Amino acid sequence: MENLIRIPKPVYILSSASVVGQHEKNGPLGEYFDIVGDKDDTFGCDTWEKSESEMQRLALSRALNYACIKDTDLEAILAGDLLNQCAGSSYGLVSFETPFLGLFGACSTAAEALLLSSLLCSSHMKRCAAVSSSHNASAERQFRYPLEYGGQRAPTAQWTVTGSAAFITTSCKDDFSKTAHKVEPVPIITEALIGKSIDAGITDANNMGAAMAPAAADTLLRYFRESGLQPSDFDIIMTGDLGFEGSSILCDLTSTEGLDISAVHCDGGMIIYNRETQDKHAGGSGCGCSAVVLAAQALRGIRTGQIANMLFIGTGALMNPTAIQQGASIPGIAHLIRITADIV
Repeated sequence: MENLIRIPKPVYILSSASVVGQHEKNGPLGEYFDIVGDKDDTFGCDTWEKSESEMQRLALSRALNYACIKDTDLEAILAGDLLNQCAGSSYGLVSFETPFLGLFGACSTAAEALLLSSLLCSSHMKRCAAVSSSHNASAERQFRYPLEYGGQRAPTAQWTVTGSAAFITTSCKDDFSKTAHKVEPVPIITEALIGKSIDAGITDANNMGAAMAPAAADTLLRYFRESGLQPSDFDIIMTGDLGFEGSSILCDLTSTEGLDISAVHCDGGMIIYNRETQDKHAGGSGCGCSAVVLAAQALRGIRTGQIANMLFIGTGALMNPTAIQQGASIPGIAHLIRITADIV
C-alpha cells in the first residue's frame, strides 16, 4: 500500500515567523530570527510555562502581520508543544478567534502541523496556521530536573531550544498580492508522508537522537521507494532535531539500505548552535528547534532562490516522564513534507 500523499491542490506557505531566546540568537542563525526574547528568556512573564505561551502568541501574531491577514481570516490553528496537555499552545493561543486543534508529536510537531494544515487547505479550508514551541526551562522542569538542580548532562544529551515558529498556509494564491512576496519564489507544499511509530528499544532519555533516527530512516526509505526520486533530486533534506548523534545514526541506517543522503542532509539540531563556542553537547532539540530553523533558514532559502526543492522531516521521541521512570523504551516518529519553490 502506498503511503505517499500527493497534495491534490496547491498549498502555499504564505508567511512564517520565528521567536527565540538568547542562546539561539547567539548561534549561527541568530540574525535571521524575527523576535528575540529578553536576556533571561522570560518574555515578560513570571513563569517559564507562561513564557512559552507568550512565545507562541508572538510568533503567530508576527506571521499574521507578515501575511497581512487577521486571525479571523484563519479557519483553524494547529499547534503543539512539549508540556502536559499541550498547555503552552492552549494558553498561548487562547486570545485568537480561531478554531483550535491541539497536537502532540513531540519534536515532530511542526512537521505534523504543516502536514495536516496542508491537507485541510487542499480540501475543506482556505487558510490555516501551524504553530509549535519549546522552552528550555519549561522542558527541563517537565522531563528532567529544574534548572536550579544543576544536573550533569550526558555527552549524547541535546539542549532544548527556546523557540517558537508559526506558519500560515493557504490554498489561495491571490493572498500573496497583499504581502511583500510578489515577485520572489514562494514555498509550496506538494507531498507528505505520515511517519510510523518506530521503537528501536532505546531506553536512554539522554539520547533522543538514537531513539528518533530509526523513525527518520523508515520515513525516508519509504518516501524514496514510493516517489521514485533520489536524494540528488533535492537541494536539501532537512531533519528536525536528531542532533550530531542521531544524524550520524540516520546516515548509517539509510546507507546500509543503499540510500546515501549525506551530500544533501542537514539537521536543525546541528546547525542552530555553534558547536565550538556553545556547549550544547549533541545539539539542539525540542518542538521549537526544527520549527525556527525551517522558518528562519530553509524558507528564507526558498524565497531567495537558493533552494528550489527540499524535504523537511520532523522527528520526535514519543515518551513522557512516567514511561521513562518505569523503564519503557522510547518510540520515535518522523513526519515528512516536500516543499518546492513557485513563482506567484
